[in-house]
Amino acid sequence: MKLAVDVIGWFAAGAVLIAYGLVSTGKVKAASYSYQGLNFFGGLGLAANTFYYMSYPSTALNVVWALIAVYAIWQLAWGRRTPGGAADGS
Repeated sequence: MKLAVDVIGWFAAGAVLIAYGLVSTGKVKAASYSYQGLNFFGGLGLAANTFYYMSYPSTALNVVWALIAVYAIWQLAWGRRTPGGAADGS
């Protein structure tokens, strides 16, 4: 079990770092499914890893991280984001 949790943690950390690198270099926009998907899976994986190791503050942080990604994906799916990334009406 420990090995599986460690692998999940490493892949999740990689997903978050890749997302950050892609958006920081302009390869993807923050208002994109790829960026938000990487953050969602990264947040969930890191939450699982930190929960297993009883690091509850980090677990809470990563659950919120994943929920923010869910909210952003919901906005993208329902067309509430403009191509520039700002919410409509801004």
